[in-house]
Amino acid sequence: MSSNARGVDKTTEQVIHPRPSSIVAALYTLRDLETDVVIIHGPSGCCFKHSRLLEEDGIRVITTAMDETNFVFGGDKILARVITRAVELFDPKLMGVIGSCASMIIGEDIHQAVRDVTPPCPVIEVDIHAGYRDNTYGAIATLAAAVQAGVIDQAEYLRQKELLVEATNLEKMAGVASKEYIAPSRGDIKYVTAKKLLELLEQKKKGLVVLNAKKETAYQFVDVLVAISTIARDLGNGYLKTFANLDVNVGLPRLRKHAENILNDLTARDVSVDYITGGLDEYPITGVNAGRLIEKRYSDYDFAVLLGVPHAVPMKSLGEKTIFSVTNGPRQVEPLKQLGHEHVTVEIDLHPKTLGVSHIVPSELGETLRAVFLEEGERTAKTE
Repeated sequence: MSSNARGVDKTTEQVIHPRPSSIVAALYTLRDLETDVVIIHGPSGCCFKHSRLLEEDGIRVITTAMDETNFVFGGDKILARVITRAVELFDPKLMGVIGSCASMIIGEDIHQAVRDVTPPCPVIEVDIHAGYRDNTYGAIATLAAAVQAGVIDQAEYLRQKELLVEATNLEKMAGVASKEYIAPSRGDIKYVTAKKLLELLEQKKKGLVVLNAKKETAYQFVDVLVAISTIARDLGNGYLKTFANLDVNVGLPRLRKHAENILNDLTARDVSVDYITGGLDEYPITGVNAGRLIEKRYSDYDFAVLLGVPHAVPMKSLGEKTIFSVTNGPRQVEPLKQLGHEHVTVEIDLHPKTLGVSHIVPSELGETLRAVFLEEGERTAKTE
């Protein structure tokens, strides 16, 4: 094993636990480009779960429902028919057509089908299958196709591609692609973690809260920041500093709107962010940005709470302090513990809870913190 720049051992073993699909990455990228309708040229069950979830987020996902006959004789005619029908049903302003393992392995030409129909709207055409080792390939391929369709410019494509390459490297160095097999875990008990956090806040310890969330997941992770900030204020702990990747000026259109929504919600709750570290699509590098600020200005802190993609904040920036991490990945618990994150909790089923929303969503740890704080306040009142 070799050592990388983040100080994490990097393996060359093949990852054998399940990993996200490049087709799914393409679907989510089309969503972020504000595509109205996506046609998957493949079997009806391809990416079924994610397609259903994305429909909660306002995007129509349909399939050509390829079957055994199409696997042998081709499905170009049914693709053309479904494109025509999608236009009739939904009158899209922007459409996506993507491949699947079934259609790509038999060499289907989705571009020809689009040309045959000539829909009255731009179409992002993505040749993709699930056989790529890095799922981010699907996002990169989609963004390249978006340039061809005139949806984004070359500069934005290059910016996004650089971020996605960095995201891939991050997962290989310190994330769920860093080991051959990582057992899923629910992490530490949230009640115990909340008790420890509350104890530090009551002791007026200096704390840092870093929101470094990926896209719409920020709607739930930021609730932990809200809970800690409001409790600290109620306790008279004025030593808390907050960081968040909520820049409204960068990123794809949907992500900029998410950041704006969250900042508006924070203002309504009288919760402030001390430092904006970047955008919601910049999570691979905004953790580094937060780390630099910590090194420069707040190295004397007592504890840090890292939300979203905690392993993007370099350990060398954090030092040997008490670190709480909140992730939504059961397979991220073990790598975080190995990095030295003492307390790690998992927000289960976060993705379904944050699709189709426009306001902050209650988090499990945030709600537990509030309950513990209320419980201890009631206990104190009874003894006085």
